[in-house]
Amino acid sequence: MKLLAFETATEACSVALWIDGQVRERFEIAPRRHAELALPWAEALLAEAGLAKSQLDAIAVGRGPGAFTGVRLAIAVAQGIALALDKPAVPVSTLAALAMRGEGPRMLAAIDARMGEVYAAAFRREGEELALQSTETVGAPHDVRLPDSEPDWEGVGTGFAAAEGYLQRSLVSQLRRVDATALPHAADVARLAAAAFARGESVAPERLEPAYLRDNVALTLAQQQALRDSRR
Repeated sequence: MKLLAFETATEACSVALWIDGQVRERFEIAPRRHAELALPWAEALLAEAGLAKSQLDAIAVGRGPGAFTGVRLAIAVAQGIALALDKPAVPVSTLAALAMRGEGPRMLAAIDARMGEVYAAAFRREGEELALQSTETVGAPHDVRLPDSEPDWEGVGTGFAAAEGYLQRSLVSQLRRVDATALPHAADVARLAAAAFARGESVAPERLEPAYLRDNVALTLAQQQALRDSRR
């Protein structure tokens, strides 16, 4: 199985190539440079592997949630390549890819959504795959809840640094470890996509859809301040 994967939903930009269980990746924290880097990196990875685009089985993509511009870019790039090659696409939750950064059996993945909010979801590791344990949500850190009260959860993602670390403080009794600097990687998108593809969970590229979670794409400065004030 050969997959090309993109993940640009956060300040990190990454592209990965999965070839029969082996993965190559380009990753960089590069705010506002995702559009500049994604396609050249894809071309470079294919060239390094001596692989033609036509040999790919599918195109994988982190479908969000995350920064609106980044999510739109990843979907557009993956969709364009898949359509041009007449290949299926495999959408992967950016929160699931982030959870793969964790080391334990149960992870709470959280991404700073700005405006005093976080994207969050809980996952359980099942072998090389993840099982979603809660609905993917966007909201204030104080609204995030774990599925149970067990004290062996691991927190991963920038959401744990948002709002002065409120999420980490509020769940301290249930979190055995927190990595508030973790960012999603295309290599993990590729790993999850390979398993999903094997289960027959690919889609036609025209059916690729982003997962924004937040309906209101942009708030005025006054609205942002009012939202922050309401949560104090």
